[in-house]
Amino acid sequence: MKQYLDLVKLVLDEGVRKKSRTGIDTLSYFGAFYKVDLSKGFPLLTTKKMYWNSLLYEVLWYLSGENHIRNLRKHTKIWDAWADEEGNLETAYGYYWRHFPSAQKDADGNWKVKEIDQIAYVINEIRKNPNSRRLVVSAWEPGNAIHSKLPPCHYTYTFNVNDGKLNCHLTQRSGDIALGIPFNLAAYSLLTQIIARETNLQLGYLAHTIVDAHIYIADKGTDLYKYDHVDVIKEQIKREPLELPKLKIADRPIDDLTFDDFELIDYKSHGKLKFEVAV
Repeated sequence: MKQYLDLVKLVLDEGVRKKSRTGIDTLSYFGAFYKVDLSKGFPLLTTKKMYWNSLLYEVLWYLSGENHIRNLRKHTKIWDAWADEEGNLETAYGYYWRHFPSAQKDADGNWKVKEIDQIAYVINEIRKNPNSRRLVVSAWEPGNAIHSKLPPCHYTYTFNVNDGKLNCHLTQRSGDIALGIPFNLAAYSLLTQIIARETNLQLGYLAHTIVDAHIYIADKGTDLYKYDHVDVIKEQIKREPLELPKLKIADRPIDDLTFDDFELIDYKSHGKLKFEVAV
């Protein structure tokens, strides 16, 4: 997909080398932005093989609102590095989507915590008031973020209805261009299509802002070179993008959707590429 390849080239060409939390340096670019027209096809990268099953299970796990990975582990190990031995996750995106803690005062002036289902809110609001500019979902809870092992990277997104089409803008504080961003792009495109089907809207755009867009870099001949993403991603951008697949979703309520309700049609890609994860 051209927008992704252009993003890679931008970070390679204009990124500044700097240290990172992981101990691996990055080429870092501030304030990257792109958007894709979801009506043109489902934006699952074709310049490398993407793991659709893992991605779909992850999004369904988000929508479940669980704050542990015991069920997710049956299908993908993507969150294992961040969970404790029992599978509990300090920062589970979906938990905050469906159970965000809101401090409110009662009639006596005492603070009480009420959980907010943000997904239910935006669906109901889109149906009642599609012109609303308050269709915001946040996974960033400041108290949690202060002590979490990995606070949310893709921490907030906003829906917007325009001309009968549902658009989504995703904001991400930190984006691993080689590994994370392809999944983030596909995951939020999937989520947008789910919400569009739920609210009887056509597909519009997914827009994506990445505050710190980075590619991991390490010098040849060092012990850290196995974490270098630059050489491999330079090979990826030489590949010609293929036609995007289509995504079909069964007509079922959002909370009843299962893996078998999704059909990815005509996905073809170039071969696998190996990028080591910097934890």
